[in-house]
Amino acid sequence: MRVLVTGSSGFVGSRLLKVLANKKSIEVLAAARRESFDHPVSVRVLKECELSPSMDWAPHLSGVDVIVHAAARVHVMNDEAPDPLAAFRAVNVQGTMKLAEQAASAGVRRFVFLSSIKVNGEGTTKGSAYSADSLPAPSDPYGISKMEAEQALRALAERTGMEVVIIRPVLVYGPGVKANFLKMMQWLDKGVPLPFGAIRNSRSLVALDNLVDLVVTCMEHPAAANQTFMVSDGDDLSTSELLRRLAHALGKPARLLPVPGWILKAAASLIGKNDLSRRLCGSLQVDISKTRDVLGWTPPISVDTALKDTALHFQESRKR
Repeated sequence: MRVLVTGSSGFVGSRLLKVLANKKSIEVLAAARRESFDHPVSVRVLKECELSPSMDWAPHLSGVDVIVHAAARVHVMNDEAPDPLAAFRAVNVQGTMKLAEQAASAGVRRFVFLSSIKVNGEGTTKGSAYSADSLPAPSDPYGISKMEAEQALRALAERTGMEVVIIRPVLVYGPGVKANFLKMMQWLDKGVPLPFGAIRNSRSLVALDNLVDLVVTCMEHPAAANQTFMVSDGDDLSTSELLRRLAHALGKPARLLPVPGWILKAAASLIGKNDLSRRLCGSLQVDISKTRDVLGWTPPISVDTALKDTALHFQESRKR
């Protein structure tokens, strides 16, 4: 089987390449913008592959059976584009559909699309959860662009017969994670007191290896065709519990101060950090029962094992 992976130099794509490279039955093609990045020697790199409406993918699609589309213009906290929605649409909708339409014309059998939980919205009430059948309610340009790409891909599948599988990940963490998760590890590693000891929210997360395992499952499972799946570790955590488990993985004490959540939210509002406050204090849960039932899939890595792997990589990288 020949598989093309886009976004192959990214956090998810690079890990997927390593997993696929160990499967003798799979020939792996990696589409990347950068001319050089760390990848298995058996992987053939397709250079200067830009996810844009003008990109011609046809020369790269001969004999490709499956595409895993992980490339995207990603969500950023402070987008400086003059028209963020137009910028997201150009890449995540128009660029995606240029690839998908040419893939269908080339006879690609299945298109696995990494979408986002932001298609569903920004949060849930504690104890409730987004499911694959929940109505989409994106509230930012990134989420809107991902929803529109999903809709266009489903229409393409109906029109051409190319199978489309949509996966909506929650926050992904693992060795090499960046952004807020990395900041949390840095704070804990330094022993910084953190004001999250009284936060009793509930958030779904997904370990990198769990997400990659589901992607590999969706590449071939017959029942995955034209389905949408939620993915998580299946073990939702409060921010305070996550910090305690992560501190334990780092071999550090968790110095958590019991500051009431309403005070944190008010302080965040004063300094224009409502989005960060929502991530740290709000709930966002997903229901993966459809993923379990339809695919017979269970997250292979536990939260504590994944946190230990993440912490170990963090500690080793600091020694280099």
